[in-house]
Amino acid sequence: KEVMVGTDIKSKPLQPHWYERYVQPCVAELLGSALFIFIGCLSVVEDVEGTGRLQPALAHGLALGLTIAILGDI
Repeated sequence: KEVMVGTDIKSKPLQPHWYERYVQPCVAELLGSALFIFIGCLSVVEDVEGTGRLQPALAHGLALGLTIAILGDI
C-alpha cells in the first residue's frame, strides 16, 4: 500500500454568481450616476447671489465622494 502524506487537494475557486458579475455593477453605476446628477442639479436650482461657481463645485465633489464611499466595493 502507498500512503500519500502532505498532499493538498486544490479545489477550484468559486465563480461569482451572474448577479454579482453583471447586474450588480450596472445597478451601482446607475445609482452612482443618478445620485451625482441629482445632487448636481439640486445645487444650482436656487442660485443665490455670491455663491458663484463654488456651490456646484462643492456639491459635485461631495456627491462624488459619497458615491465612491458607498458603492466603491462593488
